[in-house]
Amino acid sequence: MRQLQSLVDAGNTVVLVEHDMDVVAQADWVLDLGPGGGDAGGRVVAAGTPEQVAGADSTTARFLAGRTRAVEV
Repeated sequence: MRQLQSLVDAGNTVVLVEHDMDVVAQADWVLDLGPGGGDAGGRVVAAGTPEQVAGADSTTARFLAGRTRAVEV
């Protein structure tokens, strides 16, 4: 995380595909794709700050909400 943050601090844009909610909770912006995996996914079901996505109606929100304070969207 320190290495990723150093890239951001240097003015870079970092795009990361991640399933670890502790990492997702530290992001500036989250795109939650779903509603499922494979053929059942691929649509944006929530987007915003980690707090906003944690307050959404999505599978990811349930897991992210325990790592951040959810904000209803």
